[in-house]
Amino acid sequence: MYAVQSEHDETDRDGLERDALRFRPAQAEDADACAPLMFASGVREFGFFLGEPAEKCCAFLAFAFTSASGRFSYRRHRVAVTRDGQIAAVLAVHDGRTTWFDDPHVALMLLLFFGIRRTIGMLLRGLVLESELPAPKSPQTLIAHCATHEAMRGTGVFTALFSNTRDAGLMGEGPGRQIVLDVLVSNIRAYDLYRRLGFVELPRRAPVSKRLPRELESVRMLLDGRY
Repeated sequence: MYAVQSEHDETDRDGLERDALRFRPAQAEDADACAPLMFASGVREFGFFLGEPAEKCCAFLAFAFTSASGRFSYRRHRVAVTRDGQIAAVLAVHDGRTTWFDDPHVALMLLLFFGIRRTIGMLLRGLVLESELPAPKSPQTLIAHCATHEAMRGTGVFTALFSNTRDAGLMGEGPGRQIVLDVLVSNIRAYDLYRRLGFVELPRRAPVSKRLPRELESVRMLLDGRY
């Protein structure tokens, strides 16, 4: 349920003009722009979890984004914005010390948007998905919902956003802290990007659930402190 990798992650290039972007916390008003990017960060994951068409998934994410709490909230997200005000990339930062209420809040958002009958199935699928994409532990910060606008993929925008977020001290780095993310085994381009950013693959902690589609098999990666 903490989908992270885009199906079309960028290949970093040196051609990005750094002064062409500014970086800021997301705002509730960014919902319509950020929701499609969040969905793109985990098309397969959201499709399995919600079991709804893409448009409906994006509508739910836009609804949940405007909430002041929860894993889909604008308060968890940071964006890169172009000179003309277009949101070029987004990522979420989940501090494991403050995510204890995330699951009940997601359930509430689902109930309000979809109603009780559809929500029950979503929550059951969410439990299966979370066996593969677990919530961060207390000493961890999980980076998620990473995506770049289609027109700017391959220009280094996400790398710039990630670096800015880290340089601003927003990832909670410090003694005993870990920065982690998840990526589909099949998403080689995203995996390679995260390797360049300094992430290393962690050993698998448990077998893949038999109830999880094989296409959702993922690996958890840890930011190497030497980078």
